[in-house]
Amino acid sequence: MADLRVGIDVGGTFTDVVAVDAASGEIVERLKVPTTHRAAEGVAAGIVDGLRQLLRRDAIDASRIAFIAHSTTQATNALLEGDVARVGIVGLHGRIDPFARAQLRVPAIRLGPQASLAPQISYASRSNDGDLERALDHLKAAGVEALAVSEAFGVDRPARERAAVERARMRGFHATSGHEVSSMYGLRARTRTAVLNAAILPTMLRTATMTAAAVEQSGIGAPLMIMRSDGGVMDVREIARRPILTMLSGPAAGIAGALLHENVTDGIFLEVGGTSTDCSVIRRGLPQMRPARIGGHRTMLRTLDVRTLAVAGGSLLRLARGMRGAAGIRDVGPRSAHIAGLRYAVFTPRELFPGARVAFVAPQPGDPDDYVALDLADGTRCAPTPTCAANLLGLVPESAFARGDAESARIAFAAIGETIGCAPEELARAVLERAAAKLCAAIDELIDDYELDRRDVELVGGGGGAAALVPFAAAALRFEHRLARDAEVISPIGVALALVRDVVERTIPNPTPHDVVRVRREAIERVVVAGAAPELVETSVEIDARTNLVRATAFGASAAVAKALRPKPIGEGERLVRASRALRRPREMLRRVARTATLEIYAGAPKRGFVDVCVVDDGGVVRLIARDALVRSSTTAAVTEALLAGLEDATAFGDVGRALPEAHLVYGSRTVALGTLAEADQVVALAVEELAGLDAPTPVHLILQRVR
Repeated sequence: MADLRVGIDVGGTFTDVVAVDAASGEIVERLKVPTTHRAAEGVAAGIVDGLRQLLRRDAIDASRIAFIAHSTTQATNALLEGDVARVGIVGLHGRIDPFARAQLRVPAIRLGPQASLAPQISYASRSNDGDLERALDHLKAAGVEALAVSEAFGVDRPARERAAVERARMRGFHATSGHEVSSMYGLRARTRTAVLNAAILPTMLRTATMTAAAVEQSGIGAPLMIMRSDGGVMDVREIARRPILTMLSGPAAGIAGALLHENVTDGIFLEVGGTSTDCSVIRRGLPQMRPARIGGHRTMLRTLDVRTLAVAGGSLLRLARGMRGAAGIRDVGPRSAHIAGLRYAVFTPRELFPGARVAFVAPQPGDPDDYVALDLADGTRCAPTPTCAANLLGLVPESAFARGDAESARIAFAAIGETIGCAPEELARAVLERAAAKLCAAIDELIDDYELDRRDVELVGGGGGAAALVPFAAAALRFEHRLARDAEVISPIGVALALVRDVVERTIPNPTPHDVVRVRREAIERVVVAGAAPELVETSVEIDARTNLVRATAFGASAAVAKALRPKPIGEGERLVRASRALRRPREMLRRVARTATLEIYAGAPKRGFVDVCVVDDGGVVRLIARDALVRSSTTAAVTEALLAGLEDATAFGDVGRALPEAHLVYGSRTVALGTLAEADQVVALAVEELAGLDAPTPVHLILQRVR
């Protein structure tokens, strides 16, 4: 019986592998192998090694694996490090089209401090096959390896781009096209995105081919899937078309774990590794997205909004020589013990410390030599880190992955403290203050950028170093916090349990309600075809009136995964406790205002007719928090009238005009976001579409949150 889901997360230091029972969601096996950045096969060597080690475990049989996927850092690293192919553009154009010809020419793209990408271009008439052959001949002679084919309005009529890509592949090129990377208008940005996609095609395809072959040879019947940058997964064969979609799939894996394994609905997720920390916002069960910029240039790729900080559990201390006391700490990071090849002091046996001497090191060539370490009795070195500091101060829970020997940490900090005249505890606290200050700055920035209500902010820590930094940062900001279950493997768990996800974007001037419904329906159909259970699909719709963009995001789990992830039901009293905690209100100040088969809606005391609302399911998962909202109860038959009246009552008016409230439907076991829309008839159309097929008397509750 195929009952296991395998997730592999490629991190900066380690590649983590987990096998999860598809029926219960419990971890069956877990292991770590070093990430093979410098191997000839790249990170694929570590993925294959991890898979082989997993299959040697007694509890694992290849025939039991129903799903296997991995995240990858390769696309991001390839672009940042300039490990890219020589790219050419085939610009398809009409007879008289000077504007399009100019937009098809992409200037050099700065990739990193010492790397850039300068595509060559050759034009071809879109109606002349001989012209295309001459363009391909020209680019082949110039040494081009990968092609980006692009045409004005190719998103509306992609047949010519497809034909040119097919011909280029027959000629031995790696090739992609503009309409494959984006369905949006904007010829230059779309062509630029296709160029970046083409640049990493050869490298990504080699890795994908190697890993897919290893999966097949191991006897696993399930196809290999790859984590996408939006938190979904795609078939490994998609790498041949759109490898750029895997950018930031590493952070996406952690966020997927927070959503699916930890059931985070609203919060800031901090994945703390050994070298860096990824910070991201989850709102109403959705990660936040933004357009990706590479080398300062806009692309049409939407990625997770992840703020990566060069501070983590293994960051090294830098000392200012000649300074005394805690002021002698110049910085914490950006280099880590992992980068420098040093052990953490807290994980070093105590017997190696007698006679230890303070040493100053440069972790990498060209780095300053003010990073501090200890030379030990056996000839090796270790280093004090934030993880060591947190253990010394008793802040790391006993069950946490970051738990180590506090006495070893004390000895190390005492040795360092002697050089600057600082007690070990004072030094440890100063280290955590320096490290946490960087996290706090990023958290404050995210709160401002997304206009989060600070009353609702909860910090959720994942990654092996979470216990070292997240509790301290939460205390500094006076926020609630929790450490994720299985925090050290939250990313591979996220890969193993990944949702099917897709986005449909259309440029539609003055979209009608029918247009909005059509785009939403297309997004739902895509994820259902990809394996999501239709009744479990969630959607979100946005309309940007300035750009005429309609964007529908759909995501959902297979029925088997959803069953495994569903928490066991809890009592009504405990659900009230969860609502109280989410709304930061005493239980006695909350009342239940509505309920469905599996959901309960709690609200605080009304203020000018509006209330703070929390929706909790029977497993205790908070599905929605809405402040300053209206709650209206209706039925399927009467929902149109109730929704129109509620929209009017909750609409806000300001200097820039009116703003419709954010509308949600609650019925059965579903909470449905109707999106950020501009017109009431669009909201109503989505509601009618969502409720189609339900009996007329079916209860439906509306939650309408005013937009400030």
